Amino acid sequence: MQKIIPHHWYDSDAEAAARRYAELVPGSAVGAIVRYPEAGRELHGQTPGSVMTVEFRLGDTEIMALNGGPLFKFTPALSLFVVLEDEAAVDRLWEGLSDGGTTLMPLDKYDWSEKYGWLADRWGLNWQIALGRHADTGRTVTPSLLFAGKAAGQAGAAVEHYAAAFPGTTVDGIMHHDGSGKDAAGTVMHAQFRIDGQALMAMDSAEADAAFTEAVSLLVACDDQAEIDRLWSALSAVPEAEACGWLKDRFGVSWQIAPRALGAMMTSDDRAAVERVTAAFMKMKKLDLPTLERAFAGPETVTS
Repeated sequence: MQKIIPHHWYDSDAEAAARRYAELVPGSAVGAIVRYPEAGRELHGQTPGSVMTVEFRLGDTEIMALNGGPLFKFTPALSLFVVLEDEAAVDRLWEGLSDGGTTLMPLDKYDWSEKYGWLADRWGLNWQIALGRHADTGRTVTPSLLFAGKAAGQAGAAVEHYAAAFPGTTVDGIMHHDGSGKDAAGTVMHAQFRIDGQALMAMDSAEADAAFTEAVSLLVACDDQAEIDRLWSALSAVPEAEACGWLKDRFGVSWQIAPRALGAMMTSDDRAAVERVTAAFMKMKKLDLPTLERAFAGPETVTS
């Protein structure tokens, strides 16, 4: 089971975006769609019955999209690094995402890749697309964190921090800037590390001006309350950002620390149970799994 799920915040186009991405990446599919219940409307502000979240798979990588209104914008600070082994598939993905998008780095040959490009699609989501081998990352899609602007130079510290927060984290390799360019010597040119075997990337840029926003967060599927408590304590650094399982770490990266069981609750056919669970977690900062389980089971099990 995938431990960390990239989570994207759209205004109202989550389903359209998910379906478009699934059309373009080989072996992809759209999965469960959760709609907004009446519960929590005073907080989420969305029309009951409209699409709340869409689960989809790009190749072998699970991703989630949310319709949350026009609150947050995508930036290059957190992108999806897609590795495809077929050149025709690379060209097709690039062409499809370029429609209505903006090119940051042209699709071309570079020192580190036979074919690579960076763009923002029509919704603003950033993609790095490369011809390569899946064996190098283990998945089709890898979240890539760019530490730029006020966060420039902190990629190395972030990798160390995440390694401490997630036991068993391994670092595949780190390449450092030599100081010949705008980035200071010793800052991170590129790093790849694995949490629960799942690859993530990180790099510094003194030249780019991009900040992390809640538009892209990293959703961690936790097995129990003890894991939720431990990760919340290790990562949360901005108290005012804590809400509904969301937190922000000291580098500005947004995370969602959620019980794996919540997905099954929210996709249940029992609409009354979904309403109760939604009403419960909308009031929480750190999610409380036992309370959510009682809410799902029925009102007779809920205690004040």
